[in-house]
Amino acid sequence: MPKPTLPRKPAPVRTRRASPPPPRPPEEPKKLFRVAGLAAVSALFAHAPDRVERLFFDDRLKGDVGEFCKHLARAHRPYRLVEGEELARIAGTPMHGGVVALMGPRPVPLFDVEAAKGWARDGRPLLILDGVGNPHNLGAIVRTAAFFGMPRIVVSDHPGQALPSEASYRVAEGGFEWIEVWRAERFATALKRLKGVYRVVGTALGPRAWPLSALQKDLRADRPVALVLGNEEEGLPATTLAACDEVVMLPGSGRVQSLNVAATAAILIHALAGTGEAAV
Repeated sequence: MPKPTLPRKPAPVRTRRASPPPPRPPEEPKKLFRVAGLAAVSALFAHAPDRVERLFFDDRLKGDVGEFCKHLARAHRPYRLVEGEELARIAGTPMHGGVVALMGPRPVPLFDVEAAKGWARDGRPLLILDGVGNPHNLGAIVRTAAFFGMPRIVVSDHPGQALPSEASYRVAEGGFEWIEVWRAERFATALKRLKGVYRVVGTALGPRAWPLSALQKDLRADRPVALVLGNEEEGLPATTLAACDEVVMLPGSGRVQSLNVAATAAILIHALAGTGEAAV
């Protein structure tokens, strides 16, 4: 009698171990923004001390930065007295004024026309820059705007338009901490939508331009001025000029054609401040 066949044992199932997930690429370190000079650093600590990540200063200013160091110590953030040569290396320039703060860059929010309707209700003018490309000019304009109490600036999406940078912060001498900076996309369309609540005034040379004195005599309470300044070399684009309600110019002697855009901004902002429009 044949022996009964025993059932075969099933072969053991080999399971593959799951491969470990690939390692995540290391996060890029947060790029810190250098703010140099006592005026700019003081304004930063006065308005947004928690944005300061580190502080470096030389022996000349150790008496001026004591409160800043105390704040950083409470936040467990580093500060250090360094020699002048090292401070210049940290600042990226010998023009550091004896102190350098490192901070996370402040974002520039997108311009909102609906929010601008609320701004117009306070009766103060709005400063708009369309293609001001030199960061030193941007910093000088921000400094002037802060000095005269203008609360905000809108910059366009012009490819040459300067945005807040270390160079502009250095020139602004703390002005950025008093000014909101917004960025407008589809700029000509944004200007057209602004015209319902602001009197949009461009600046340019040419037959369409009125002298500044005409603007000063005809300021209206119902619509504050939105003043638009253009590129240092090319001025305002044609599409921007077409979107303006009117255009003004600064009449001069004729010996030179025009002023630097930062000087033009200072005169025009002062003219509006003299009417009480820009003052807080």
